[in-house]
Amino acid sequence: MLNPRTMLTLGLTAMLTAINVGHAQSAPQTVPMPLTALDYFEIQQLVSKYARAIDTCSNNGYDYADLFTADGYFAPEQGGKIGNRWQGRERLAEASGGGSRGCKNVGWIKQGVKHMYVNHIITASPEGATGTVDMLMIGLNGDPYKIRHEGYYEDTYVRTPQGWRFKSRIHHVPMTTPPAEAGQPAAQPSPAR
Repeated sequence: MLNPRTMLTLGLTAMLTAINVGHAQSAPQTVPMPLTALDYFEIQQLVSKYARAIDTCSNNGYDYADLFTADGYFAPEQGGKIGNRWQGRERLAEASGGGSRGCKNVGWIKQGVKHMYVNHIITASPEGATGTVDMLMIGLNGDPYKIRHEGYYEDTYVRTPQGWRFKSRIHHVPMTTPPAEAGQPAAQPSPAR
């Protein structure tokens, strides 16, 4: 026969074990699957295809739209506020200047601007992967040598039967744009007094 102290110890051990097992079984799996070297490469290619598609409005913007999942979206963010979501194939094609807009009068294309993405960081997540990447704009105002940092993207990537796609892409836009780059004349300095 066990003494009362041993019985109490066994009882507490059994109770704590039951609580831990029950908690482990009810907790959702949040451990991300590791990404392979091929996953990293394919996600980098997705981001490169994004730049090419938005710079050229290829296939009337549908090449851009097809880089997203069916429910994926693009949205700008400025000053902590998310702007309008461009969601669905037609709306995403329009976001790149295509679709019903017909790739006509697309400001960045008319200027000859190219998008370049640098400092791409990809992290495995339970859904697939997340990433951030800085955006540089090259060729502003028709000057092929003019480069400006234009914020960064915060991405969610998911693997689909068609390959990696954007589930979401949020462009964190800087708060200020120099007037000359917004199509306004630059302010002239006041004369010294």
